[in-house]
Amino acid sequence: METFDFMLILPLVMLQLILIIITLLDVAKRDVSTLQGENKLIWVLVILFINVIGPIMYLVIGRKKG
Repeated sequence: METFDFMLILPLVMLQLILIIITLLDVAKRDVSTLQGENKLIWVLVILFINVIGPIMYLVIGRKKG
């Protein structure tokens, strides 16, 4: 079995962490009325537990246009 080169996956992990941090900061600074569903806790859980898809879902559908 070959050794796994972590340097290949490191950029993807860093990108995911940056995306999570950006979306969590956005949720924290927004007023609850500017979120779809008007529930910050739900969006924080979606962002944290649905890995890559969660932050993307928040950026696409979680923020109300306004």
